[in-house]
Amino acid sequence: MYLVDPFHLSRVRMLNFLRRAARRAVSSKGGPKIIWIEAFSHEAVSTWNRPIDFLLIDGDHREEAVEKDWNDWHPHVIENGIIALHDARLFPGGWTSPEYGPVRFVDRAFRNNPSSSWTILEEVDSLVFVRRRERSA
Repeated sequence: MYLVDPFHLSRVRMLNFLRRAARRAVSSKGGPKIIWIEAFSHEAVSTWNRPIDFLLIDGDHREEAVEKDWNDWHPHVIENGIIALHDARLFPGGWTSPEYGPVRFVDRAFRNNPSSSWTILEEVDSLVFVRRRERSA
């Protein structure tokens, strides 16, 4: 499993409590080997050369940033792979709003775009899961 995060919210690397908490939470569980890429998404993708079966987009929530993450990363997702977008839908009792960048992107790119080659597969709380449409024979 590859995890991309810049952990940029601390000037003193050893005191970056978000980084330490994330590593502790992931390493305390058994499971797949974790490879941390400490970079911004747009930096990490510049050298990315592996196929992806599941991708979570949860970075900068400005609409243009979500679209950039989408454009940078979705070409690496395998056929039948799934992409989840966080904070990308309105839901009862939720914190998102129609102005949220991920909500606006999902509405524009998938919900209101019948010609998209991707379709909404599932929606849970603020998450929207999309999958590439099957090609016609």
